[in-house]
Amino acid sequence: MKIYTKKGDFGQTSLATGTKVLKSDRRVELYGTADELNSTIGVVKAFLPKESMLHSPLETIQNLLFELGSELAGFRPKEESCILEIDVAFLEQEIDQMQEKLTPLKKFILPGGTKASSFLHISRTVSRRLEREMVRYKEEGLDILSPPMIFMNRLSDYFFVAARYANLEENIQEPTWTSRAKV
Repeated sequence: MKIYTKKGDFGQTSLATGTKVLKSDRRVELYGTADELNSTIGVVKAFLPKESMLHSPLETIQNLLFELGSELAGFRPKEESCILEIDVAFLEQEIDQMQEKLTPLKKFILPGGTKASSFLHISRTVSRRLEREMVRYKEEGLDILSPPMIFMNRLSDYFFVAARYANLEENIQEPTWTSRAKV
């Protein structure tokens, strides 16, 4: 199978439903951002130590994001979302387990530390962007179900805590914010 089809050469693509749209269509932006987010996780995993506890949950998240991308492209075989309440619970459980090992925050932290932690912060910001795009899309009256909205909100929290955890795993101190106003 050839990777190039030439069907999109003039700015159109097909959604999962077969509907042709411009590549500037909001749905294409949505599933494109989900794909971008998934790619950032691939980079994170490449920088994690082999023994990191983050590998397995990140792989689960990648699979869920791939399914969400399909849903955002119009593929929904059932009336419910591919993202379920158990997926949100999974993220919450992972967050809670990591936080048990982390010191409580007393200062704002800056993105940085290990390479994996730095990229987890990029994943956090891309997930927030996808969440904002989904909100805008829903405000326009289009079909975005509640479970993916909740999942995306929780996912950015997961990435924040995972970034802290990645630094902990490698015994790297988190960079903290120092206010010039409070010096």
